[in-house]
Amino acid sequence: MDNHYAIRVLNLTKYYGDVLAVDHINFEVHSGEIFGFLGPNAAGKTTTVRMVTTLLEPTEGTVLINGYDVSRQPYQAKRQFGLVPEESNVYTELSTWTNLMFTAKLYRVPRGERERRVRELLELFGLQEKEVEKVFSLSKGMRQRLSIAMALIHRPPILFLDEPTLGLDVQSAQLIKERLRQLNAEGTTIFLTTHQIEMADQLCDRVAIIHRGRIVAINTPERLKWAFESRRSVEVSLDGCEPEEWEGLGALPSVTAAVKARDKMRLYTADPAALIVEVVGYAQARGLQVTSLNTLGPSLEDVFLDITGQKIGPGQQKVSRSQCRNCPVRDQCSTEESERPRRRSGLLRSPCDSH
Repeated sequence: MDNHYAIRVLNLTKYYGDVLAVDHINFEVHSGEIFGFLGPNAAGKTTTVRMVTTLLEPTEGTVLINGYDVSRQPYQAKRQFGLVPEESNVYTELSTWTNLMFTAKLYRVPRGERERRVRELLELFGLQEKEVEKVFSLSKGMRQRLSIAMALIHRPPILFLDEPTLGLDVQSAQLIKERLRQLNAEGTTIFLTTHQIEMADQLCDRVAIIHRGRIVAINTPERLKWAFESRRSVEVSLDGCEPEEWEGLGALPSVTAAVKARDKMRLYTADPAALIVEVVGYAQARGLQVTSLNTLGPSLEDVFLDITGQKIGPGQQKVSRSQCRNCPVRDQCSTEESERPRRRSGLLRSPCDSH
């Protein structure tokens, strides 16, 4: 058994008929890390996670969970992880206590340990006062806490979560994030699938981005940001600025893209120093007062949008092939691998416009 990797995915592939949904992907999740799995809708995220967690049979490839092959050793593999789906899997007609006890029996937790583990998890997730209540009476946030507690009842070394804080109130979302950090500090490996890029940036040691069925980038959030340093920006607020003047600001020579947000405009640029001079000169020439001016590095959201070929704002430039060859995430880039058939019928995938 390889103790270094909690999860290894090797040449994983899934066809639905002639359509290639997941395209020969490879990645590893290190033991003890929080690993984020990001991608736009229909990118292959759900299909990949379903294959990794034994819910869907792959067309090709291998998945190892703590060294156990999910196809050949499914029982041993399933004992290694807990799974929290996006849609809550709790039994609403049962009480909080009964849900946990029932799950403990399913996972064959020894009879003498069940009650103690249930009480520990009720306390961990702040559900002690709700233990006798039927789940249908609980808020969405409390149901999600219960769902995570149920996935942890057998003390798995790996926890899979799909959008664990989506649609939750601030208090529940914050508690769940704190508990995930705590679990990880105690040694649990966490595989987090999410659209909430800010959450991935806050929690994850590394993130993988899947696009059109391929892993197109995988690295730490900070290294991914560094790879897209050209997506730096200047955020400016001008007092008394009219709509046409905001438009003119976005048309300055050093601006590659502009996004207006309430009383500020974020101007993307490869040269922040030059752009600051242009912004100040523009404001002075029109008698406008600069109320705030900040330089910002690329966010993980900027990286995600660039990699998946989505626009940040008007005028965004796509990454060229020459840029791609010099990029620190090139080993995970799909640009130069576009020759592999997208469909079994022989139709080729269109080349990816960016990383």
